[in-house]
Amino acid sequence: MGVFDFVRNAGAKIGIGKSTDEIAAEEAAEDKAKTDAAAAEAAARRNKNRERMKARAAEKRSAANAEKRAEARKSTELEKYLREMGLSISGIDIRFDDGTAYIDGEVPDSATKERVILAIGNCQGVARVDESITVAQDDGGDSEMYVVESGDTLWAIATAAYGDGNRYPEIFEANKPMLKDPDEIFPGQVLRIPQ
Repeated sequence: MGVFDFVRNAGAKIGIGKSTDEIAAEEAAEDKAKTDAAAAEAAARRNKNRERMKARAAEKRSAANAEKRAEARKSTELEKYLREMGLSISGIDIRFDDGTAYIDGEVPDSATKERVILAIGNCQGVARVDESITVAQDDGGDSEMYVVESGDTLWAIATAAYGDGNRYPEIFEANKPMLKDPDEIFPGQVLRIPQ
């Protein structure tokens, strides 16, 4: 036998196999298809990410709106609570935001101001009171504030504050209408201790 030479692309001309140009064209088409598929996949990922971001933004807006509604509801409840307590505050405006109650208005005396602050401060969910309450007639009757601890009684608080447990009714009266019964005080509650 021997070695025979052939024209490389001759078979493609008579219908057997493919020419180098045809092979190159097919490879180029395959590469283009892969590139197009990768670009489409990347675009789909971008769109999916955009949709996810839009959904998250919508959820955040919805949550923020729900929080605003809840805080507005809490503000209204706090104002209603003061009215039910019979505490006289004119031009009342209570705004509740993230655990802080912001109170504006005018009261007749400092005792009423302290009662308003304590009434709101001792409400569920209120961690802080930021007040801008003006006193119509400053009587200089500021009181001490006392945080009730476990095991405290009004008798024990009066004994510590005044040296006489028999003066507990003064503390009870100073904290009406928040206190309904002298035997019902709770740890964490803040009370006025009149001077």
